[in-house]
Amino acid sequence: MQPFTKLTGVAAPLKVINVDTDMIIPKQYLKTIKRTGLGSALFSEMRYKDDGSENPDFILNKPAYRQAQILVAGDNFGCGSSREHAPWALLDFGIRVVISTSFADIFYNNTFKNGILPIKVTQDELDKLFDDADRGANATLTVDLEAQEIRGPDGGVIKFDIDPHRKHCLLNGLDDIGQTLQKVERIDSYEAKAAAARPWA
Repeated sequence: MQPFTKLTGVAAPLKVINVDTDMIIPKQYLKTIKRTGLGSALFSEMRYKDDGSENPDFILNKPAYRQAQILVAGDNFGCGSSREHAPWALLDFGIRVVISTSFADIFYNNTFKNGILPIKVTQDELDKLFDDADRGANATLTVDLEAQEIRGPDGGVIKFDIDPHRKHCLLNGLDDIGQTLQKVERIDSYEAKAAAARPWA
């Protein structure tokens, strides 16, 4: 998993509440178990018209936000079913940070496991970030995980909380497998002792 330390980039304002995982990645794209290739399907029902052409009104289709790495979204982001394809699609598009007032629990947990930083802020802070994001490529946000800060284009700073263990894992690029591999010597030692104690097993 790619470590997350600090990111400066364009933030796309998605002023929609209750964005569920089916809106993030519709069910017809769930046949794959690969984590790549889903970026083109991200928000596909809002992003494309029925004939397959782009919807010019959707935020990620606007020139200023095509390379957005930060998503500023409405309340209760990631609700609905527990599909892990949702963070896969966000990451494959290039989104590394999602900022909202609240997240659905399963989606929130899945983002950390896939190298995406979800940040919870107050409504007043979100409104300020929406204002910053509305300025498009003329204004970027800097998200500093070590300092736990979002720095705006005008010098404003928003502090955010994060679980220390999750922060450690993101800073060091550790998903569940990576955390297990850190203990491989202890695992090997246990297996060797178990094999010696029970050679018939």
